[in-house]
Amino acid sequence: MLEKVNSYVWGVVLISLLLMTGALYTFKLRFIQFRMFPYFIKNVKKGGNNGQFRTICMSLGTAMGTGNITGVASAISIGGAGAVFWMWISAFFGMATVYAENSLSAQFTDKKVRGTMAYIEKGLGSKCLAAFFSICCILACFGMGGMVQINALSESMRNCTDIPPFFLSLVLFLLIYAIISGGAKRIGSAAQILLPFATVLYTVLCIFVIAKYSEKLPYVFSQIINEAFGIKQAAGGISGYALSKAVSAGIRRGVFSNEAGLGSSPILHSSAENANNSAMQGISSMLEVFIDTKLCCTLTAIVILCASDDNTVRTAFFHVMGVKTDIFLAVIMAVFALCTVIGWYYCGETAFKYLFKSRKAAIFAFTFSLTASLGAIFKAESIWTISDIFNGLMAFPNLLALLLLFKHVKSE
Repeated sequence: MLEKVNSYVWGVVLISLLLMTGALYTFKLRFIQFRMFPYFIKNVKKGGNNGQFRTICMSLGTAMGTGNITGVASAISIGGAGAVFWMWISAFFGMATVYAENSLSAQFTDKKVRGTMAYIEKGLGSKCLAAFFSICCILACFGMGGMVQINALSESMRNCTDIPPFFLSLVLFLLIYAIISGGAKRIGSAAQILLPFATVLYTVLCIFVIAKYSEKLPYVFSQIINEAFGIKQAAGGISGYALSKAVSAGIRRGVFSNEAGLGSSPILHSSAENANNSAMQGISSMLEVFIDTKLCCTLTAIVILCASDDNTVRTAFFHVMGVKTDIFLAVIMAVFALCTVIGWYYCGETAFKYLFKSRKAAIFAFTFSLTASLGAIFKAESIWTISDIFNGLMAFPNLLALLLLFKHVKSE
């Protein structure tokens, strides 16, 4: 039943909306993706951007979770190598979408209402739609942002240690609660320390694997293109079905990874020290999508397609690192998962405060920490599906606001 609901939510309508919104902003903002780096570098050179870097790490940490590893593997398993191409497409258009999200957030955010809820409530004039978005955001934060991440972390830990699941769950509960109870600054500082280390380590490992199997690269890229458009499958008479699976899996997992169009990025960037600088917040968020999907997810996909027989990163790394693979993967997965958990908590907490106008965030923090840590004990097959559903439901009100508030972004 959950899979059926998920197929309706992530059907043709939502995928078309995601691509249409990204394409609209790409063309109307004159391919702003290509103007990202010069603007960002110019502003960084001015100095005094440590707060902005902290925000980028917090937001990037939310995106660069286990979806960069398990999500890519899942996309290839479901949609074949062609799904990778559609992940690239979703990321390219998603960069323009996430720019628009953060531009609108910077214009409408104030001390009372922040992020996505701000431009839905004040831009569209709909508190009901903002409340619906907030409910979906809270549920997504418990699912995708919490239990799914910790479940993936615990699976990687079991491959190299004999830590009892209950003990691991207890340790993770205490660690998560200690970080998130310190507010946005402590969350951002934790991500600022952890994320660069894990990203560099993972990138180096991927490069080692790709270098070893470099002779396969031409075949891998031709496989991605051929399967993306059903060229390979056409010979077998199943091109229509295979193509639809590749498109759906690629875009769904692409959004799962970089979160462009979901509305989570504006919530995180609304905590920045220069949150009202719409251009800087927009450009920073585009850089996050680029790093997350264009770089990290692409490395994962190439590693899997070059060196894995079962569509897992673990098998590919084993060919290079041998018995040390599980230890390195456990460390990387732990950092990625924790960064995602603490970042998504901030999204959920902001949505919670919007709904209940409550300063008693300690109750929410305790409940979230407990729920997320249970992911180390329970199996998460259904939680993955539920997370997909609420991710999709989050996107609908957000995309509607982006389409109807286009003039605000264009003028800015």
